[in-house]
Amino acid sequence: MPPGPRFDYIPAGMLRLTFLGTSAAQPTIRRNLTGHAVRRERELFLVDCGEGTQRQLIQFGAGFDVAAIFFTHFHADHYLGAIGFLRTLSMQNRAEPLDLYGPRPAKRLLETMLFTGAERFSYEVRIHEVRAGEAVRRDGCAMVPFPTEHRTPSLGWALREDARPGRFHPDKAEALGIPKGPLFGALQRGEPVTLPDGRTVRPEEVVEPARRGRALVITGDTRPCAATVEAARGADVLVHDCTFGDGEAERAEETLHSTARGAAQVAHDAGVVRLVLTHLSTRYDRAWEPLVEQAREVWQGPLDVAHDGMVLEVPLPA
Repeated sequence: MPPGPRFDYIPAGMLRLTFLGTSAAQPTIRRNLTGHAVRRERELFLVDCGEGTQRQLIQFGAGFDVAAIFFTHFHADHYLGAIGFLRTLSMQNRAEPLDLYGPRPAKRLLETMLFTGAERFSYEVRIHEVRAGEAVRRDGCAMVPFPTEHRTPSLGWALREDARPGRFHPDKAEALGIPKGPLFGALQRGEPVTLPDGRTVRPEEVVEPARRGRALVITGDTRPCAATVEAARGADVLVHDCTFGDGEAERAEETLHSTARGAAQVAHDAGVVRLVLTHLSTRYDRAWEPLVEQAREVWQGPLDVAHDGMVLEVPLPA
Protein backbone atom coordinates (compact mmCIF):
# COMPACT_ATOMS: atom_id res chain seq x y z
CA MET A 1 0.00 0.00 0.00
CA PRO A 2 1.58 3.35 -0.99
CA PRO A 3 2.03 5.88 1.80
CA GLY A 4 -0.24 8.87 2.02
CA PRO A 5 -4.00 9.13 1.46
CA ARG A 6 -5.77 6.94 -1.10
CA PHE A 7 -8.21 9.65 -2.19
CA ASP A 8 -11.10 7.22 -2.63
CA TYR A 9 -13.30 10.32 -2.51
CA ILE A 10 -12.30 13.32 -4.60
CA PRO A 11 -14.45 16.46 -4.31
CA ALA A 12 -15.87 17.48 -7.67
CA GLY A 13 -13.80 20.20 -9.29
CA MET A 14 -10.68 19.70 -7.15
CA LEU A 15 -7.56 21.48 -8.39
CA ARG A 16 -4.97 21.38 -5.62
CA LEU A 17 -1.31 22.41 -5.76
CA THR A 18 1.02 21.18 -3.00
CA PHE A 19 4.53 22.63 -2.85
CA LEU A 20 6.94 19.77 -2.16
CA GLY A 21 10.15 21.78 -2.48
CA THR A 22 10.67 25.54 -2.66
CA SER A 23 14.43 26.03 -2.40
CA ALA A 24 16.78 26.79 -5.26
CA ALA A 25 19.79 24.60 -6.06
CA GLN A 26 20.61 23.80 -2.41
CA PRO A 27 18.18 22.35 0.16
CA THR A 28 17.85 23.81 3.63
CA ILE A 29 16.34 22.44 6.84
CA ARG A 30 13.09 24.20 5.94
CA ARG A 31 13.07 23.85 2.16
CA ASN A 32 13.55 20.85 -0.10
CA LEU A 33 14.57 20.94 -3.76
CA THR A 34 11.97 21.74 -6.39
CA GLY A 35 8.81 19.66 -6.67
CA HIS A 36 5.10 20.36 -7.17
CA ALA A 37 2.18 17.97 -6.74
CA VAL A 38 -0.87 18.92 -8.80
CA ARG A 39 -4.04 16.96 -8.11
CA ARG A 40 -6.79 17.64 -10.62
CA GLU A 41 -9.81 15.59 -9.67
CA ARG A 42 -8.66 11.95 -9.82
CA GLU A 43 -5.28 12.50 -11.52
CA LEU A 44 -2.09 13.42 -9.70
CA PHE A 45 0.81 15.01 -11.59
CA LEU A 46 4.28 16.05 -10.51
CA VAL A 47 5.92 19.09 -12.03
CA ASP A 48 9.62 18.53 -11.37
CA CYS A 49 10.91 15.96 -8.91
CA GLY A 50 13.97 17.13 -7.00
CA GLU A 51 15.91 14.91 -4.63
CA GLY A 52 13.75 13.94 -1.64
CA THR A 53 10.43 14.46 -3.41
CA GLN A 54 9.04 11.06 -2.47
CA ARG A 55 9.58 11.80 1.21
CA GLN A 56 7.79 15.12 0.77
CA LEU A 57 4.85 13.34 -0.85
CA ILE A 58 4.59 11.19 2.27
CA GLN A 59 5.09 14.04 4.73
CA PHE A 60 2.48 16.30 3.16
CA GLY A 61 -0.04 13.59 2.30
CA ALA A 62 -0.13 14.27 -1.43
CA GLY A 63 -0.37 10.59 -2.37
CA PHE A 64 1.76 8.24 -4.47
CA ASP A 65 -0.77 7.65 -7.27
CA VAL A 66 1.18 9.80 -9.72
CA ALA A 67 -0.07 9.51 -13.31
CA ALA A 68 2.65 11.60 -14.98
CA ILE A 69 5.76 13.66 -14.22
CA PHE A 70 6.40 16.86 -16.17
CA PHE A 71 10.00 18.11 -16.04
CA THR A 72 10.85 21.74 -16.74
CA HIS A 73 14.53 21.00 -17.39
CA PHE A 74 17.30 18.65 -16.40
CA HIS A 75 19.39 20.41 -13.82
CA ALA A 76 19.90 17.93 -10.98
CA ASP A 77 17.75 19.78 -8.42
CA HIS A 78 14.71 19.31 -10.65
CA TYR A 79 14.86 15.64 -11.61
CA LEU A 80 17.15 13.48 -9.45
CA GLY A 81 14.34 12.57 -7.05
CA ALA A 82 12.54 10.71 -9.84
CA ILE A 83 15.15 7.93 -9.86
CA GLY A 84 14.41 6.74 -6.33
CA PHE A 85 10.70 7.49 -6.54
CA LEU A 86 10.18 5.30 -9.59
CA ARG A 87 12.07 2.45 -7.95
CA THR A 88 9.94 2.78 -4.83
CA LEU A 89 6.80 2.51 -6.95
CA SER A 90 8.17 -0.69 -8.46
CA MET A 91 8.90 -2.15 -5.02
CA GLN A 92 5.23 -1.46 -4.22
CA ASN A 93 4.26 -3.47 -7.34
CA ARG A 94 2.69 -0.61 -9.22
CA ALA A 95 0.96 -1.90 -12.35
CA GLU A 96 -0.24 1.28 -14.12
CA PRO A 97 2.08 2.87 -16.73
CA LEU A 98 3.82 6.12 -15.75
CA ASP A 99 4.45 8.88 -18.30
CA LEU A 100 7.47 11.17 -18.07
CA TYR A 101 7.57 14.37 -20.16
CA GLY A 102 10.35 16.88 -20.60
CA PRO A 103 12.52 18.84 -23.03
CA ARG A 104 15.64 17.38 -24.57
CA PRO A 105 17.63 15.41 -23.51
CA ALA A 106 14.76 13.69 -21.69
CA LYS A 107 14.93 10.36 -23.51
CA ARG A 108 18.70 9.91 -23.43
CA LEU A 109 19.16 11.11 -19.86
CA LEU A 110 16.19 9.37 -18.24
CA GLU A 111 16.77 6.08 -20.06
CA THR A 112 20.38 6.11 -18.89
CA MET A 113 19.46 6.93 -15.30
CA LEU A 114 16.53 4.53 -15.01
CA PHE A 115 17.42 1.48 -17.07
CA THR A 116 21.03 0.73 -16.20
CA GLY A 117 21.91 -2.77 -15.06
CA ALA A 118 19.52 -5.69 -14.80
CA GLU A 119 16.84 -3.98 -12.70
CA ARG A 120 13.38 -3.85 -14.21
CA PHE A 121 10.25 -2.02 -13.14
CA SER A 122 6.94 -3.67 -12.30
CA TYR A 123 5.18 -1.21 -14.61
CA GLU A 124 5.83 0.50 -17.94
CA VAL A 125 7.77 3.76 -17.87
CA ARG A 126 7.03 5.86 -20.97
CA ILE A 127 9.43 8.70 -21.71
CA HIS A 128 8.30 11.53 -23.99
CA GLU A 129 10.58 14.28 -25.27
CA VAL A 130 8.44 17.34 -26.02
CA ARG A 131 8.80 20.79 -27.52
CA ALA A 132 7.08 24.03 -26.68
CA GLY A 133 3.47 23.99 -27.85
CA GLU A 134 3.12 20.18 -27.98
CA ALA A 135 0.18 19.88 -25.60
CA VAL A 136 -0.25 16.69 -23.58
CA ARG A 137 -3.92 15.71 -23.31
CA ARG A 138 -5.14 14.43 -19.96
CA ASP A 139 -8.64 13.77 -18.70
CA GLY A 140 -10.47 17.10 -18.90
CA CYS A 141 -7.39 19.23 -19.40
CA ALA A 142 -4.14 19.69 -21.27
CA MET A 143 -0.61 20.21 -19.99
CA VAL A 144 0.89 22.74 -22.38
CA PRO A 145 4.67 23.27 -22.47
CA PHE A 146 5.91 26.78 -23.25
CA PRO A 147 9.43 28.11 -23.86
CA THR A 148 11.39 29.61 -21.00
CA GLU A 149 14.87 31.14 -20.84
CA HIS A 150 17.40 29.27 -18.74
CA ARG A 151 20.94 27.95 -19.14
CA THR A 152 19.79 24.61 -20.57
CA PRO A 153 16.83 23.55 -22.73
CA SER A 154 13.83 24.38 -20.57
CA LEU A 155 10.05 24.56 -20.60
CA GLY A 156 7.35 25.85 -18.33
CA TRP A 157 4.09 23.93 -17.95
CA ALA A 158 0.58 25.35 -18.10
CA LEU A 159 -2.33 23.19 -16.97
CA ARG A 160 -5.36 24.36 -18.96
CA GLU A 161 -8.74 22.86 -18.21
CA ASP A 162 -11.32 22.27 -20.90
CA ALA A 163 -14.24 24.70 -20.90
CA ARG A 164 -17.09 23.57 -18.70
CA PRO A 165 -20.61 23.34 -20.12
CA GLY A 166 -22.85 26.30 -19.44
CA ARG A 167 -25.55 26.07 -16.79
CA PHE A 168 -28.69 24.28 -17.99
CA HIS A 169 -32.06 25.81 -17.03
CA PRO A 170 -34.68 23.04 -16.82
CA ASP A 171 -37.38 25.58 -15.98
CA LYS A 172 -36.83 27.31 -19.31
CA ALA A 173 -36.86 23.97 -21.12
CA GLU A 174 -40.15 22.96 -19.51
CA ALA A 175 -41.67 26.36 -20.35
CA LEU A 176 -40.84 25.68 -24.00
CA GLY A 177 -42.72 22.39 -23.81
CA ILE A 178 -39.68 20.09 -23.77
CA PRO A 179 -40.37 16.88 -21.83
CA LYS A 180 -37.84 15.69 -19.27
CA GLY A 181 -35.61 12.91 -20.49
CA PRO A 182 -33.31 12.40 -23.49
CA LEU A 183 -34.08 15.82 -25.01
CA PHE A 184 -32.76 17.51 -21.87
CA GLY A 185 -29.50 15.59 -22.27
CA ALA A 186 -29.19 16.47 -25.96
CA LEU A 187 -29.57 20.18 -25.22
CA GLN A 188 -26.92 19.98 -22.49
CA ARG A 189 -24.58 18.36 -25.01
CA GLY A 190 -25.08 21.32 -27.33
CA GLU A 191 -27.44 19.59 -29.75
CA PRO A 192 -30.65 21.23 -31.08
CA VAL A 193 -33.82 19.18 -30.58
CA THR A 194 -37.08 18.93 -32.58
CA LEU A 195 -40.33 18.70 -30.66
CA PRO A 196 -43.36 16.62 -31.76
CA ASP A 197 -45.10 19.78 -32.99
CA GLY A 198 -42.19 20.48 -35.35
CA ARG A 199 -40.62 23.31 -33.39
CA THR A 200 -36.81 23.33 -33.05
CA VAL A 201 -35.21 24.42 -29.79
CA ARG A 202 -31.57 25.42 -29.87
CA PRO A 203 -29.24 24.87 -26.89
CA GLU A 204 -28.58 28.59 -26.35
CA GLU A 205 -32.27 29.05 -25.52
CA VAL A 206 -31.94 26.98 -22.34
CA VAL A 207 -28.18 26.66 -21.70
CA GLU A 208 -25.86 29.48 -20.65
CA PRO A 209 -22.57 30.03 -22.54
CA ALA A 210 -19.68 27.67 -21.73
CA ARG A 211 -17.67 28.58 -18.64
CA ARG A 212 -13.92 28.84 -18.86
CA GLY A 213 -11.68 26.23 -17.33
CA ARG A 214 -8.93 27.05 -14.86
CA ALA A 215 -5.29 27.68 -15.73
CA LEU A 216 -2.31 26.91 -13.48
CA VAL A 217 1.11 27.94 -14.79
CA ILE A 218 4.47 26.78 -13.37
CA THR A 219 7.57 28.30 -14.93
CA GLY A 220 10.45 26.26 -13.57
CA ASP A 221 13.78 28.11 -13.71
CA THR A 222 13.74 31.11 -16.02
CA ARG A 223 14.37 34.78 -16.27
CA PRO A 224 11.30 36.91 -16.99
CA CYS A 225 10.38 36.52 -20.65
CA ALA A 226 7.62 37.31 -23.11
CA ALA A 227 6.79 33.62 -23.62
CA THR A 228 5.84 33.26 -19.96
CA VAL A 229 3.67 36.37 -20.15
CA GLU A 230 1.83 34.88 -23.10
CA ALA A 231 1.46 31.43 -21.52
CA ALA A 232 0.21 32.90 -18.24
CA ARG A 233 -2.21 35.45 -19.70
CA GLY A 234 -5.31 35.48 -17.49
CA ALA A 235 -4.16 32.42 -15.49
CA ASP A 236 -5.70 31.72 -12.10
CA VAL A 237 -2.27 31.00 -10.60
CA LEU A 238 1.26 31.77 -11.79
CA VAL A 239 4.08 29.99 -9.94
CA HIS A 240 7.26 31.86 -10.92
CA ASP A 241 10.98 31.47 -10.31
CA CYS A 242 12.11 33.94 -7.61
CA THR A 243 15.69 32.95 -6.88
CA PHE A 244 16.97 36.46 -6.15
CA GLY A 245 16.08 39.91 -4.91
CA ASP A 246 16.98 43.33 -6.24
CA GLY A 247 20.46 43.18 -4.75
CA GLU A 248 21.31 40.16 -6.92
CA ALA A 249 19.76 41.43 -10.16
CA GLU A 250 23.07 41.14 -11.98
CA ARG A 251 23.51 37.58 -10.73
CA ALA A 252 19.96 36.76 -11.84
CA GLU A 253 20.69 38.01 -15.34
CA GLU A 254 23.95 36.06 -15.47
CA THR A 255 22.35 32.76 -14.39
CA LEU A 256 19.02 33.28 -16.20
CA HIS A 257 16.91 33.29 -13.07
CA SER A 258 14.34 35.80 -11.88
CA THR A 259 14.09 38.37 -9.14
CA ALA A 260 10.90 38.98 -7.18
CA ARG A 261 10.44 42.23 -9.07
CA GLY A 262 10.85 40.45 -12.41
CA ALA A 263 8.31 37.77 -11.48
CA ALA A 264 5.88 40.47 -10.36
CA GLN A 265 6.26 42.27 -13.68
CA VAL A 266 5.38 39.06 -15.53
CA ALA A 267 2.29 38.62 -13.35
CA HIS A 268 1.28 42.23 -13.99
CA ASP A 269 1.77 42.00 -17.75
CA ALA A 270 -0.06 38.66 -17.97
CA GLY A 271 -3.01 39.80 -15.85
CA VAL A 272 -2.97 36.70 -13.66
CA VAL A 273 -5.23 36.28 -10.64
CA ARG A 274 -2.59 35.09 -8.13
CA LEU A 275 1.23 35.10 -8.09
CA VAL A 276 3.28 32.59 -6.09
CA LEU A 277 7.05 33.06 -5.70
CA THR A 278 9.22 29.95 -5.32
CA HIS A 279 12.74 28.54 -5.93
CA LEU A 280 14.26 30.82 -3.29
CA SER A 281 17.98 31.21 -2.80
CA THR A 282 19.19 30.05 0.63
CA ARG A 283 19.77 33.69 1.61
CA TYR A 284 15.97 34.08 1.65
CA ASP A 285 15.24 30.78 3.41
CA ARG A 286 13.73 32.57 6.43
CA ALA A 287 14.08 36.27 5.63
CA TRP A 288 11.90 36.42 2.52
CA GLU A 289 10.04 39.62 3.46
CA PRO A 290 12.26 41.82 1.22
CA LEU A 291 11.11 39.77 -1.77
CA VAL A 292 7.50 40.61 -0.97
CA GLU A 293 8.32 44.31 -0.58
CA GLN A 294 10.08 44.39 -3.96
CA ALA A 295 7.30 42.47 -5.71
CA ARG A 296 4.66 44.74 -4.17
CA GLU A 297 6.14 47.75 -5.94
CA VAL A 298 4.92 46.16 -9.20
CA TRP A 299 2.16 43.73 -8.26
CA GLN A 300 -0.78 44.55 -6.00
CA GLY A 301 -2.80 41.37 -6.51
CA PRO A 302 -2.84 38.23 -4.33
CA LEU A 303 0.76 37.21 -3.61
CA ASP A 304 2.33 34.25 -1.80
CA VAL A 305 5.88 33.19 -1.04
CA ALA A 306 5.70 29.41 -1.24
CA HIS A 307 6.96 27.16 1.56
CA ASP A 308 7.28 23.40 1.70
CA GLY A 309 3.91 21.84 2.46
CA MET A 310 1.93 24.87 1.34
CA VAL A 311 -1.37 23.81 -0.25
CA LEU A 312 -3.20 26.03 -2.70
CA GLU A 313 -6.76 25.17 -3.72
CA VAL A 314 -7.71 26.75 -7.06
CA PRO A 315 -11.47 27.40 -7.01
CA LEU A 316 -13.75 27.05 -9.99
CA PRO A 317 -14.42 30.40 -11.67
CA ALA A 318 -17.65 32.03 -10.62
